[in-house]
Amino acid sequence: MKLLFIHQNFPGQFIHLAPALAKHSGNEVRTLTISNRQIPEGIQTSRYKINRGSTKDIHPWLIDLETKTIRGEAAYYAALQLKHQGYYPDIIFAHPGWGESLFLKDVWPAAKLLVYCEYYYNANDGDVGFDPEFNNQEPGMAARLRMKNANHDLHLLNATRGLSPTLYQKSTFPEFFQPKIDVIHDGIDTQFAAPNINAALDIAGLRISKSDEVITFVNRNLEPLRGYHIFMRSLAKILQDRPNAKIIIVGGDEVSYGAKSPTGTSWKNLFFTEVKNKIDLNRVHFAGKVNYKDFITLLQISSVHVYLTYPFVLSWSLLEAMSCGCAIVASDTAPVKEVISNDETGMLINFFDAEKLAATVIQLLENPQERKRIGENARNFIIDNYDLRNVCLPKQIHWINSL
Repeated sequence: MKLLFIHQNFPGQFIHLAPALAKHSGNEVRTLTISNRQIPEGIQTSRYKINRGSTKDIHPWLIDLETKTIRGEAAYYAALQLKHQGYYPDIIFAHPGWGESLFLKDVWPAAKLLVYCEYYYNANDGDVGFDPEFNNQEPGMAARLRMKNANHDLHLLNATRGLSPTLYQKSTFPEFFQPKIDVIHDGIDTQFAAPNINAALDIAGLRISKSDEVITFVNRNLEPLRGYHIFMRSLAKILQDRPNAKIIIVGGDEVSYGAKSPTGTSWKNLFFTEVKNKIDLNRVHFAGKVNYKDFITLLQISSVHVYLTYPFVLSWSLLEAMSCGCAIVASDTAPVKEVISNDETGMLINFFDAEKLAATVIQLLENPQERKRIGENARNFIIDNYDLRNVCLPKQIHWINSL
């Protein structure tokens, strides 16, 4: 079977699946990408180049769609070259988020197109408009999102099947498309992301271990969509009640998903400035972005891990924290409630309630047996439902083969 993977930042979400398929006898696995990242062994690589930029003064609702069309065009011509060389894939598995796979069915009509269905934007009941503190929607927001989703619509009209990592993410897509979409998570390496009572780490100028009282908070970038502002507002009470607690905050000061800060400063600095006169600055440590090994070690050390999110894509970091046996306090938003049951695999609080967040963190810090119980339940849940080797990867391979 010939499989072609499409991802701007390959391997991306295919980091486990593509190499696993390449190891199966009889499979030929290739990627078409713009990325210069190291490609896993056994995967052939073709790259495309973008030869033009966006149109000056284009209609603002079309900026996103034109960018995806430009990438789709570049990948289309690269695919034509492969076809002229005699290459015909049986299956194309694409992350459509950047538009690269828009026109590949026009190159290989007989190939089955599979698309990774990560998130479908909605003007209501999603991340947009969720937070009243930042609910100054631009005129035409719904129309702009409709045009942004045109890329997904065009892909799913031509797709054989779609795959979402969670039920919530599937639910964001229109009902018309949902029968085409199956749900299998990418998988968590529960052998690597596992409890370690001997874990110790040098981070943010500190040496910490399991003997320390550590509250962790992790974002790719520190921004409201992932609850950074709510977490910062909870710190004064936590630090007052827990004089030995250390706060470790991981994440950059750019923007991953939401809008830029309206003040011109970063979200990180905006909310740090808001609370800095109320907290003990010697016990709040910003680690920036950390490598994956240190990230897992930090979770192994964590006394209480806090995860907050708007209704949006569920972070791998939450599942990895559960796999490490963390006692987690999380927002009671839809994607989180799919994996955390209150008082069983974690503690759920209202996203906006900084006081309740602080009280729940303090409560867990005062009860090591409760932390142990919740952490063990969380890890068992991940092993049973999200383990990479025994659950998710076999399901994904079976899904591919069944097509």
